[in-house]
Amino acid sequence: MTTPEAEQPRPEARLEQAVRAAEQALIEFEIAVETFRVEVENFSRLHHQKLGPMYARLDELDAQIAEARAARTGDPEDLRRAAEARARVLPMPGVEELFHGWMDGEGLFPEAAAMLTDQSVRPPERVRPSEEARKLYRELARKAHPDLAQEDEERARREEFITRVNAAYARGDEVLLRELAEEWAAGPAPAERTPSPSEELYARLEWLAQRKEMLTLVARELEDSAIGSMLRMAPDDPDRLLDEIADKLLADVAAREAELAELVG
Repeated sequence: MTTPEAEQPRPEARLEQAVRAAEQALIEFEIAVETFRVEVENFSRLHHQKLGPMYARLDELDAQIAEARAARTGDPEDLRRAAEARARVLPMPGVEELFHGWMDGEGLFPEAAAMLTDQSVRPPERVRPSEEARKLYRELARKAHPDLAQEDEERARREEFITRVNAAYARGDEVLLRELAEEWAAGPAPAERTPSPSEELYARLEWLAQRKEMLTLVARELEDSAIGSMLRMAPDDPDRLLDEIADKLLADVAAREAELAELVG
């Protein structure tokens, strides 16, 4: 026979229900955001492939028109506008081209850095760990090897620790290896107090709310982007929108070509 107390729902039951509902809603929202992101990415690719050459042609015609007008008038302001229009057409040089082999996207080449600091260029010295360092390393590798772990959490802890051991041994850092040996001997940090079921559920709800807020920002950025705004104009038939833009660009190209012909003719 059940008592009235046994028939009462657990205090966490309604909270669990709220968490499950929030999780499902977040999943649906993530699917919607990711779907729109893929659509924007695909539309952007198609937009670049189909309309990119037309935009490039328009930029080139604008530069030629500005140059023709400047050549006709000789006005300094027209000359400035022509230079700016041509600069928009010219490709940007790479970092290495700009600095004539002195640096690339990763920074100064070693030879260049050495010249600027009056230092000679030398290859790094080989590190040969001491016998004591090799001994410490072997002991730590045997004791902390990840394959000795029985659980995933312990394996992850050992893998992180062995990574630090390997880095210290590669540098021949005997002092750090001793510190790591003491750290391993002391054992893992004591486990923190386990939160109650209610605390875990509230923490989960807070995380879900933060995740939704982040996704809302991502969705807003996608919608407010140039491609996203265009896609929202014709969500059911984006190809038609591309055709309409292409027709307008073709008309703009024809108008620019007529203007250029008049200037140079």
